[in-house]
Amino acid sequence: MLFQMLELLRDQPAILVLFTFGLAGIFGGIPPMVERARRRKIENDLPAMLEALADSMGAGLGLQQAMQAEADRNTGVLGELLRQTLVESKASSFDAALANFAAKTRSSQVQRVMNLMSTAIEQDAPLQQVLNNLAMDYERLNDLMNQREADLGGSAIMIIMFICCGLPLLIAFIVGQFAAAKQGFQLASFHKTFSLFFGASAMVAVGVSGRMLGRFKDMLWWLPLWSAVAMFLYIAGYEAIGG
Repeated sequence: MLFQMLELLRDQPAILVLFTFGLAGIFGGIPPMVERARRRKIENDLPAMLEALADSMGAGLGLQQAMQAEADRNTGVLGELLRQTLVESKASSFDAALANFAAKTRSSQVQRVMNLMSTAIEQDAPLQQVLNNLAMDYERLNDLMNQREADLGGSAIMIIMFICCGLPLLIAFIVGQFAAAKQGFQLASFHKTFSLFFGASAMVAVGVSGRMLGRFKDMLWWLPLWSAVAMFLYIAGYEAIGG
């Protein structure tokens, strides 16, 4: 099977080059996906943390004591970062530890919340009410973000699968049925042109999907791989049907 694939790609150096760059691009494309999943997990857990802090302060605890209680309760990524923050606060000021906590999460939501909490403390604002309002606001925001991700994610996957996989196989089937090589048709230049067309179409599809999801730069790593897949599926599909 492997030797058949290599034989098939012998006259297709563009596909081999794109596959090479695509495999290398995997090592650049996976870390942003992992980082984003980590950040979204933290942000989805943020409203529950704010609500728990507000409840603890309503029970008469101070902010630092409320955060310690939340660190003991929360077993997720946010709780682990909070425990580290409380340990560091013993060697520095509490405000510095909060700023460090926000930086470690690498989340704009958490950083904004920590800034608002610091401002509320400086201005002697009712912190419990502030935390309750923040919890409700960010719960609604994350619900909207998750819904948008679910709606657009399905559309983006459909675009990529159709343009990069479905369309090349469909055209390969049509060409293989009506212009098979075993019937004497010489289509070498035709195949080269169409494979390049499908490679370019795949790049556009991946770029559009990344733009839809707001992750265009992260999707650039996957352009060579999907382009090579589209080109290979067209050539392999034709060879399987009309070759």
